[in-house]
Amino acid sequence: MAESTISQPLAGWGKPDLDLTGAEWQSSSRGAGDVQIAFVEGFIALRNSERPESPSLIFAPDEWRAFVLGARGGDFDLT
Repeated sequence: MAESTISQPLAGWGKPDLDLTGAEWQSSSRGAGDVQIAFVEGFIALRNSERPESPSLIFAPDEWRAFVLGARGGDFDLT
């Protein structure tokens, strides 16, 4: 599986330019799904596991907490 290269943050978002080449990517606890996360330099990186070469989303810890709580609360349920 290919590893992501250095991320390319969007201008104005205040995200660091993290080197993700050595990141330890994790899948869900069930091993299913299309995303992986990695904890790098105090931030959380999220990538598409089927296209690991594409840019990763970078979350600050407070943003990640809000995202996870929203997902658990059904905020992103598309069904």
